[in-house]
Amino acid sequence: MKIDKKIIKELNEYLEEFNLTEIEITEKDTKIKVSKNIGANISQPPIVGYNSPTEKSAIENNQTIKNGIEVTSPIIGTAYHAPEPGAKKFIEVGKKIKKGETIMIVEAMKTMNHVPSSSDGVVKEICIDDGQPVEFGQTLIVLE
Repeated sequence: MKIDKKIIKELNEYLEEFNLTEIEITEKDTKIKVSKNIGANISQPPIVGYNSPTEKSAIENNQTIKNGIEVTSPIIGTAYHAPEPGAKKFIEVGKKIKKGETIMIVEAMKTMNHVPSSSDGVVKEICIDDGQPVEFGQTLIVLE
């Protein structure tokens, strides 16, 4: 079997163009799979101390502290601010919320997944527009 380097190069270009980690093509009895090695050298900065109980809770739940507590998407899908079109939004900037309260819905494969707040706080920023696609781990909101 002769490997066509042109196809591999083309698939590699698709990886870059569409920001993919893996792509596969099958033609008749031939299957070609091209993937990137996305390193696992992710390090976390050392934690010296906690400035507040909210910050301690966020750090214990593996959340990032930048300008507040980031609540991230648990899945890939489409984020919605309300339970249905035209309904009242779950949260607004400045609203005080409690841990476990629904902040958004992320739809994945026709399933509506309620995303709970992982901490108490006041909504400082909503980082996602209604109907916007989201990735796993993408910041949805920032709490104070």
